[in-house]
Amino acid sequence: MRVVIVGCGRVGSLLALRMAGEGHTVCVIDEKPSSFERLGDDFNGEMVVGNGLEGATLRRAGIEKADCFAAVMPGDNRNLMAAQLAREIFNVKRVITRIYDPIRAAVYREMGVETICSTVIGAGLIHDYLIDGVNRADAVAGAGGRT
Repeated sequence: MRVVIVGCGRVGSLLALRMAGEGHTVCVIDEKPSSFERLGDDFNGEMVVGNGLEGATLRRAGIEKADCFAAVMPGDNRNLMAAQLAREIFNVKRVITRIYDPIRAAVYREMGVETICSTVIGAGLIHDYLIDGVNRADAVAGAGGRT
């Protein structure tokens, strides 16, 4: 699969490394060239410096051939905009965005945008640990290690 990821912070870099490690073709977009240092020297994907909300940047990243798209920038609104561009303008089949605000996540889902709300997931994992003493973070993290 060809995957385009906008945002090379903690989540974006881990996702990119995992997807590339599984043999997928990965391109990561970030405005800060220094962000790509998180990927290390062995990363075999592509890196595009630019604004993930601009069509020209998305095209340089190969979005027109992308099977999947993930928006994992720090801001909910920017992630929503990037996801909508990928889905509605570039017709990417599988699009998801990371959202911090649970209320926004619910609204975006109602708009048809697939979301992952890390706030809700984190609170749920902590709740489960406090109630039953089992840390399910390793199961959620998968091959990425501890969260």
